[in-house]
Amino acid sequence: MPPHLTVEQRQLALRLKARGLSLREIGPQAGCSHELVRIIARHASRRPVRHDGWVPGPGRLTLADREEITLGLHAGESFTAIAARLGKAVSTVSREVAANGGRTRYRAWRAHQRACQQARRPKTPKLACPRLAAQVTGWLEEWWSPVQISRRLRIEFPHDPMMWVSHETIYQALFVQGRGELRRELARCLRTGRAKRRPRGRGENTGRIKDMVMISERPAEAEDRAVPGHWEGDLIIGKGCKSAVGTLVERTTRFVLLLHLPHGRDAHLVEQAMRHAITALPAELARTITWDQGKEMACHAGFTIATGIPVYFCDPHAPWQRGSNENTNGLLRQYLPKGTDLSAHAAADLANIAASLNNRPRKTLGFMTPSEKLAELLAHTG
Repeated sequence: MPPHLTVEQRQLALRLKARGLSLREIGPQAGCSHELVRIIARHASRRPVRHDGWVPGPGRLTLADREEITLGLHAGESFTAIAARLGKAVSTVSREVAANGGRTRYRAWRAHQRACQQARRPKTPKLACPRLAAQVTGWLEEWWSPVQISRRLRIEFPHDPMMWVSHETIYQALFVQGRGELRRELARCLRTGRAKRRPRGRGENTGRIKDMVMISERPAEAEDRAVPGHWEGDLIIGKGCKSAVGTLVERTTRFVLLLHLPHGRDAHLVEQAMRHAITALPAELARTITWDQGKEMACHAGFTIATGIPVYFCDPHAPWQRGSNENTNGLLRQYLPKGTDLSAHAAADLANIAASLNNRPRKTLGFMTPSEKLAELLAHTG
C-alpha cells in the first residue's frame, strides 16, 4: 500500500467510490492518482497509516462537507441545493468553490489542505514585507486612507499578490497593540487622527431607559404612512455636546417641528419642550412618537400620561427605523451646521428654519411641500 496517503484521504476515496464516481474522477478529489485509488479499493492497509491531525473548528467546513460539495458539483446541483443539504449559508458554499478553482476545478482534498494552511497560527503578517510596508507608509504620509491604499495597490501591482493588502490589515497594524509593522505615529495621518479604534457598542454604559415600549409594538398604521399623526424624534447636537435642538418629523407629510432647548438637553427639559409642541397640534395629528434610546427620553412615561401620546423606542444602532427623521436632520445641518453653538438660535430663529423646511418641495411627496401635504390631509379629514 502507498504509505504517503493519510487515513482521511483513503476514507474519502472509498466513500466517493461508493457514491458512484469513477477512479479517474476520485483521484483528483483525494489528491492522488487513479491507480492509487484502485489499490486502496482492492487492498486493506497493513501498514501504519498517519492521520491528517487537523480538525476544523466549529462552524467550519469539514472534509465530509467538502465531499458533499464535490458530489453536488459532479451532479450539476446549484449552490443553493448543496448549501441546503449541508445546512450552511449559500455564500459559504459559493466562496468555498470560488476560492478553490470554481465548479470545474474544485478538488475536495486540495481545498481541505488549503483551509488547513489558512488556519495555521501564527501567520507572517502581510506588512512584514519591507517593500509593501514602505509603500503603505509613503501613502499614509500623503494622507491617503487605508481604503484608498488597498484599492490602489491592486491597480499599481496587478500581478503581484505580495503587494496586496486589505484596508482592515492596515488599520490593525496601526491600532492593535503588539503589531509593529507600521509606526504607531502614522495613525495621525488618518482623517480621524485617532490612535485607537472607537468602540462600536457605544450604548452599553448609558443605562437602559425604564419602561420602554419598543417599535415592534407600534401600531401597524404608522408603518405604511397612510394615516398622519405618527412622528419621529431626535436631537441634533451642537459644538462640544453643550447645546441641542430637538426635531420632530411627521412620517406621512415630513412636516417638521423644532424644539427650542436653550438650557440644555436634560430629560425634563426635552419632555417639557415636546409637550409644548405636540399639544398645539390637532388631535388627529398627534398619535405616536418614535425616538431612539437616548437618555433625553427618560421622562417619556410622564409625557405619555400628560398627553395621551405613546412613545416607542427604536432598536439600538438602527437609525433606519427613523428614516424620515434622519433625512430631515441631514437637511437641517444646512441651517444648523455641525460644530456650531446651537444655543445661539432663539425660538423665533428655529421657527423660521422649520418654516423654510416645511415650504421646500420634496421629491418623496411628488414635489409638494410638507405644508401643502399637511393642509391637504387636514382638508380631507375635516
